Amino acid sequence: MKLSDVETKMKKAIDATQQSFNSLRTGRANASVLDRVMVEYYGMETPLKSLANISTPDATTITIQPYDKGSLQQIEKAISMSDIGLTPNNDGEMVRLNIPPLTSDRRQELVKIAGKYAEEGRVSIRNIRRDAIEEVRKAEKKHELSEDEARDIQDKIQKLTDKYVAKVDEILKAKEEDISTV
Repeated sequence: MKLSDVETKMKKAIDATQQSFNSLRTGRANASVLDRVMVEYYGMETPLKSLANISTPDATTITIQPYDKGSLQQIEKAISMSDIGLTPNNDGEMVRLNIPPLTSDRRQELVKIAGKYAEEGRVSIRNIRRDAIEEVRKAEKKHELSEDEARDIQDKIQKLTDKYVAKVDEILKAKEEDISTV
């Protein structure tokens, strides 16, 4: 395994962690809170963003305009069943989500959830490190690498791991500030 492959996988883990953070609502309307919402559409789970135009006309409202008016009920049901904690309002044309201001308890709860997402990102990065180091050790046992080369590569893998875990911590700190800001 090349170091560039390890780094690419770690970047993907960072991207996935960022996506998880984007799905947390912070008191301001943000269409990305709906990224994880899946709607049952003609018997298949379909991402909401591929079924409707999602917009934020103001800081406290998200509007969802379905491309097919027949899917309005399924969209409303999927949002109600999701874990985003918002109640959809259906006016027959579109679904509106009003974003209430966050209470201090809800802010603390969101910070905990963000911490959980960050830990998932760190674990993912550590798993990538573990797999890469296992490959290096196997190559060393097959005598494809010398002991010194193997140790050098393992050190480089550890440095990459430290770098990307620090990035997760940076993203978490920024998200916690975003959530805590009133």
